[in-house]
Amino acid sequence: MPVLLTKNIPFPDPALADAEGLVAVGGDFSSERLLSAYRTGIFPWTADPITWWSPDPRAIFELDRFHVPQSLVRVIRQGRFEVTVDQSFRKVMEGCAAPAPERGGAWITEEFIEAYTRLHRQGHAHSVECRLKGELVGGIYGVAIGGLFAGESMFHRASNASKVALHHLVGHLRQRGFALFDIQMVTPATQPLGAIEIPRRDYLQRLSAAVKMKCSF
Repeated sequence: MPVLLTKNIPFPDPALADAEGLVAVGGDFSSERLLSAYRTGIFPWTADPITWWSPDPRAIFELDRFHVPQSLVRVIRQGRFEVTVDQSFRKVMEGCAAPAPERGGAWITEEFIEAYTRLHRQGHAHSVECRLKGELVGGIYGVAIGGLFAGESMFHRASNASKVALHHLVGHLRQRGFALFDIQMVTPATQPLGAIEIPRRDYLQRLSAAVKMKCSF
């Protein structure tokens, strides 16, 4: 049964989540609580009420097994997109928040945008942007702690833009020595790129080691 959080109650063991992965309800979107959640293997999913989740199984990208389809290889070689890092974090979040058929509705509310933008200003949240002729047309954002990168959401307004951003992010994480790229759940967009599911207990073991690493995004 999910725990009701207050300011004085820490996150419970993720293994106590219900069958759908719900761990706790309540609390707040403070930076301290958000960082504590990610270190524990938990992430927020709704704002009213605030709900905290740790699904089993858990989806990840193995950084050395990211699959690049030939169609994406061609797009990257064409060099149509300009890729940047941490240049338009809030705009990437707003792009992810906009309703789109493949995302099934906008779960990223203004509360999420404010909280994660604050994390970004503090150096904990990061974005990769994809531009076409100077216009932001895709991107991805997430939270970095030690050797963990917790991917939150991505969007595109031009074909392949989010995939190009994701490809750049994977290369960036490998270069920086990250060990764990969490994507929460496998989706139709991430499965063809090599997303896999692992048992939550395995994820938590890898998470424990990853957050202790000294990596700089």
